[in-house]
Amino acid sequence: MIELLLNPLHVSPFVWLATFTCAFINGLSKGGLKGLGMVTIPAMVFLYGGMASTGLLLPILIFSDMLAFRMYRKSAQWSQVKKLLPWVLPGLLIAVVVGKYIHDGTFRDIIAVLIIVSLGILLFFDFFGKKINLSQSPVLSATTGFLGGFASMIGNAAGPIFNLYLLSTRISKNSFIATGAIFFLTLNVLKVPFHVFVWHSITWPTFHMNLLMIPAIVAGVVTGKKIASYIPEKTFRYLVLIIIALSALLLLVK
Repeated sequence: MIELLLNPLHVSPFVWLATFTCAFINGLSKGGLKGLGMVTIPAMVFLYGGMASTGLLLPILIFSDMLAFRMYRKSAQWSQVKKLLPWVLPGLLIAVVVGKYIHDGTFRDIIAVLIIVSLGILLFFDFFGKKINLSQSPVLSATTGFLGGFASMIGNAAGPIFNLYLLSTRISKNSFIATGAIFFLTLNVLKVPFHVFVWHSITWPTFHMNLLMIPAIVAGVVTGKKIASYIPEKTFRYLVLIIIALSALLLLVK
């Protein structure tokens, strides 16, 4: 009875603790250390496999986003979210259809290369004192939304794409965190029915496991906000850029 209550997926103690750690790291990311949660994607794939790991991570991400948005909601820039959402759904729906057939490793390679190229362009303009704002281009906004929806559905890997998009707008640290939280909360909630009824990657046992991870998520979000409050705006920007680069490299790891 105790085993069923505390370990609904019947995993080893190592896997259980590793999952708890991943939940804490995702909380840190949503609380203010943006992009850090990307390191949990390859870890969860290693622990549970590709599609199963996306279903297990999704409720953790949703709860983390809810907490983060509650903390930072006054700073959210809804206009940035509205620009992307119309293009997110087509990307998400295409990912649902091809998700059982495409080799997600190949897609992650493509996304990683796009992120690295985009990051290089952004750094180039920063270095030469010019400002580039991806949100000012309808084509780039549409591309960001589409790729974000596809990458999010396939492997919860839209973070670097959207973070890079927001960085180009030069919004403040708190607005960056709040806008990201509401965008990903909306996106992740849209994904739930597909995971439950199409991919069957969210089940009662996996959701039970998610509930056990709530203390780690709460601790991570609170800790992440505390750490982020000590980071200056400019340092925060470059920290996110570094994490985005590392995230892209992690996507290339098979």
